[in-house]
Amino acid sequence: MTTDYPTIRMKPKAEARAIRHGFPWVYDNELVTDRRTRGIEAGALAILEDAERRPIALVTVNAGSRIMARVIDRQLDAVVDQSWFEARLTHALAHRERLFDQPYYRLVHAEADGLPGVVIDRFGDVAVVQPNAAWAEVRFDILAAALVKVTGVSTVIKNGTGRARSLEGLDEETVVAIGAAPKAALQVPMNGAVYMADVMGGQKTGIFYDQRPNHAFAKGLAKDAKVLDVFSHVGGFGLAMLAGGAASALSVDGSAAALELAEAGAAASGCADRFATRKGDAFDVLEALREEGEMFDVVICDPPAFAPSKQALEAGLRAYERIARLATPLVKEGGYLGLCSCSHAADLTRFRGACTRGIGRAGRYGQLVYTGYAGADHPLLPQLAESGYLKALFYRV
Repeated sequence: MTTDYPTIRMKPKAEARAIRHGFPWVYDNELVTDRRTRGIEAGALAILEDAERRPIALVTVNAGSRIMARVIDRQLDAVVDQSWFEARLTHALAHRERLFDQPYYRLVHAEADGLPGVVIDRFGDVAVVQPNAAWAEVRFDILAAALVKVTGVSTVIKNGTGRARSLEGLDEETVVAIGAAPKAALQVPMNGAVYMADVMGGQKTGIFYDQRPNHAFAKGLAKDAKVLDVFSHVGGFGLAMLAGGAASALSVDGSAAALELAEAGAAASGCADRFATRKGDAFDVLEALREEGEMFDVVICDPPAFAPSKQALEAGLRAYERIARLATPLVKEGGYLGLCSCSHAADLTRFRGACTRGIGRAGRYGQLVYTGYAGADHPLLPQLAESGYLKALFYRV
């Protein structure tokens, strides 16, 4: 065992067994935090010990984060260098290449792929990396070099934005780390449609790969359907359903830039004549559509996280219930209502309850016909509930 790494120790009542059984995080209130521990540089490696000083795992440390330690390797003498990154990335890549015949997918899904706090989405020859933990931030250069060597991509973009980075005490920045910035939005083929991803200035990495299997389910409902896609981002469910034979799709979003990309995607998909957009607040647009007497065969609402934390859970559940209540009257008899949540704090049971209440408050009845999750390129770490954040429910109303 190497003696180069400092040690940090769990408190006597902390649950060391959970770490031994695969839970990847140690919170600040579970650790003995003396001056020496607090002096460990953010992103450094350390040996985690239990209260009896028995070593458990190699961890990364950030004394300024609520998640003060993240398990990085079960081998206590592991050296986290470029070769280490290459091994993790090779393992992740093998899974995606088995799933997809084109290089458009989430390549790394943080803890579930053994790279805590790191998200990597691949767009053909371009990879967008979100280093959302201090340890990855300080090792970004070797991570990027390993990424190029393993995948062969020519462009690596560092997307250092979002709530997760602020919780780690990291600055926000988006830069081209390797290669050149794309001159235009990138075309991303999924489910028979073409989506446009703004990898430099768009939301998150530019597109949401996680909904791919749920888009596919919705596509199966599409034949001759009149579709309403609310919180559509760059085309979401609407473009997939047009690819499946929908008669029309109306995409609603608050972002004019996202709707422009959705229109470009519709044009690239050859369905611009059946596609329309409407910019506005989703709640307001849903109410306005009802006043206008509009009805749809399929209505889908895929909002941002209304409950991003436990503190926001109750307010978030009320928002999900309201969305269901406002969307339900727009569904034709025998039509379908899709409701989605990317809030990890709202588990499936609570989210389903909120949606069902909203449908009931609208005076309708819904059969739950499909429950979906993130795609297989977003693996779930069973010990970490937060890695299974996405839920998609489809009701026949």
